[in-house]
Amino acid sequence: MSRKVFVTGAAGFIGAFLVKRLLETTNDEIVGLDNLNSYYDPNIKKARLDMLDDADTSGRFTFVKGDLCDAELLENLFAEHQFDIAVNLAAQAGVRYSIENPRAYIDSNLIGFFNILEACRNHPVKHLVYASSSSVYGGNEKVPFAEDDRVDSPVSLYAATKKSNELMAHAYSKLYSIPSTGLRFFTVYGPMGRPDMAYFDFTNRLLRGETIKIFNMGDCKRDFTYVDDIAEGVIRVMDNPPEKQTGDDGLPLASHRVYNIGNSNPENLLDFVDTLQRVLVEEELLPTDFDFENHRELVPMQPGDVPVTYADTSALERDMGFKPSTALEYGLREFVQWYKAYYRKEH
Repeated sequence: MSRKVFVTGAAGFIGAFLVKRLLETTNDEIVGLDNLNSYYDPNIKKARLDMLDDADTSGRFTFVKGDLCDAELLENLFAEHQFDIAVNLAAQAGVRYSIENPRAYIDSNLIGFFNILEACRNHPVKHLVYASSSSVYGGNEKVPFAEDDRVDSPVSLYAATKKSNELMAHAYSKLYSIPSTGLRFFTVYGPMGRPDMAYFDFTNRLLRGETIKIFNMGDCKRDFTYVDDIAEGVIRVMDNPPEKQTGDDGLPLASHRVYNIGNSNPENLLDFVDTLQRVLVEEELLPTDFDFENHRELVPMQPGDVPVTYADTSALERDMGFKPSTALEYGLREFVQWYKAYYRKEH
């Protein structure tokens, strides 16, 4: 059955891989929105759109260059297409950038998300799926992080905007019966990723002969989640909107829920760096005698960072029958092979 699906952030990392998977495995008609901003190299975004052009063998994908802050554009798109499902993946990403440029997060993550909610209110969808983040857990010390843990102590503005999205979606779901699901993504990585992410940034720096900085003196753990696992999780959730129910007062209950999507296998940052370095040598991007010890520096924790991320995915497994499981070495090798091919072609 063909559905009409709206994907924001369609030229972004997760958005592009989601659209690709939808083109390959469904008959959905997809409209993708992205503003192609220059937060990082727009050429990578264009390369992702080229990937989607190649995958779109039946003309089911339409790309619109536009911004979430353009409420009139969103209203017109929803009115024209009458979407069945909206997937909001567009956001100003990055914890550290939110310390330098907070307004970008208010514009994209709050005003932009409000515009999405209003469009879903005016043109009801069967399901709104939106990106939250593991950053909402802040400095929680109880691990693994579960969806019913308290998340009211964010350590960055980025985290605060993502928690705000969950609250806004819950309110709109209650008031206007919009079935909604928020997804707390844990450290997504893979080919065509964001250059500000550690694995990409470390690769760039090592190939330039620079020193990489390993935060919290190396005492960090991250739940690295491969991008294909994220796309699969999103698709399974898209297919399963929360049920609309009515409360004892005759008013609708909030058909809203939240899931973690993570690998449930936190990797120590030093082990992660060792694996990346080994893959870079094996894939012949660095020489076998490269002196890694002289190109790494242990430094204190950065503002906005947390020492550990670790997902409890039992709710996702129970309700969707899915658990991310791609091994870190496989994912890093896929990234390095893409990196080698992409930058060789670019230059």
